[in-house]
Amino acid sequence: MARNSNVKVVPESKKALDILKYEIAAELGLPVGKNSNFNANAEFASELGSLPASSVKEDYWGFIASRDAGAVGGHITRRLIQSAEEVLFTL
Repeated sequence: MARNSNVKVVPESKKALDILKYEIAAELGLPVGKNSNFNANAEFASELGSLPASSVKEDYWGFIASRDAGAVGGHITRRLIQSAEEVLFTL
């Protein structure tokens, strides 16, 4: 029997994870989430010219390569582990 591994243990974490996802995507230069209120880094990158404003789409990840999407997931995991370690080591 298959189990859905995408079920959040803390459902309230969805917004925080979305913010982190779009922040990392912007840092990696991936053009997603143009009109999102939490995508200031992509807007800033497009203003600087390092990310063409015309390539920034609404909230569509279909044209993003699997490798790039995996990189976003890897960076999310890295940051979550780093945050947990900082909390544990400050105790």
